[in-house]
Amino acid sequence: MKINYFEDTDTALIEFTSQPVAETREISENVYLDLDAQGNLVAMTIEHAGEKANIQSFAFERLSKASA
Repeated sequence: MKINYFEDTDTALIEFTSQPVAETREISENVYLDLDAQGNLVAMTIEHAGEKANIQSFAFERLSKASA
């Protein structure tokens, strides 16, 4: 996964895979999903990310499966 933040346009691009994009779907006015030919998520774009997604504060945590 790769996250890019473009300060000049206040846009966040979250890339989940490097597959070619076959389709982009608008989820809301400022959120777009890029899908591959099989309909799998490739990337997500968030416009006005500082305002809409609080991009100034970012953390990543990978959680393992809990043991039963």
